[in-house]
Amino acid sequence: MAAGEGSYGDRDEVPLGGYATLAGAFAAGTALFAGVARRRGLRLPERVPPWDVALLGAATFKASRLLTKDKVTSFLRAPFTRRTEEIPAGEVMDEPRGSGVRRAVGDLVSCPFCTSVWVAGALTGGYVCAPRATRLVCAGLGAVTVADWLQYAWTLTEQEAEG
Repeated sequence: MAAGEGSYGDRDEVPLGGYATLAGAFAAGTALFAGVARRRGLRLPERVPPWDVALLGAATFKASRLLTKDKVTSFLRAPFTRRTEEIPAGEVMDEPRGSGVRRAVGDLVSCPFCTSVWVAGALTGGYVCAPRATRLVCAGLGAVTVADWLQYAWTLTEQEAEG
């Protein structure tokens, strides 16, 4: 058993040390952002309107899917995952490979739910530093999300018309 791994899971060795490293990196990034923001005098928003939460949520969803499932971004995941299958809408299924930190990163970059925490953190940081630019990026990602749903609806209507 490699250092930092344990038999926590029933199926495979779980890279607990790698997970701890990733959690530490996330916490360190958050602390660094908070420190730099404070040093530069950035103030947190008094409130976040519900519309902005919805916009950030849609953007987080789409960015997480793009990073973890899109064929075109597979070059980012390739060092940490292997392709298992192609699924509809240009998406793919990857599974983590390796052990330790490599395996932990593979788990992260192949899971849209896991990646969404990191994406939400980055977008939230952007919202504090450059709210207008972040809203624009989120609006673009939100538009792609709406377009995806329209594509699915169109495909469903075509299938029903044929059948």
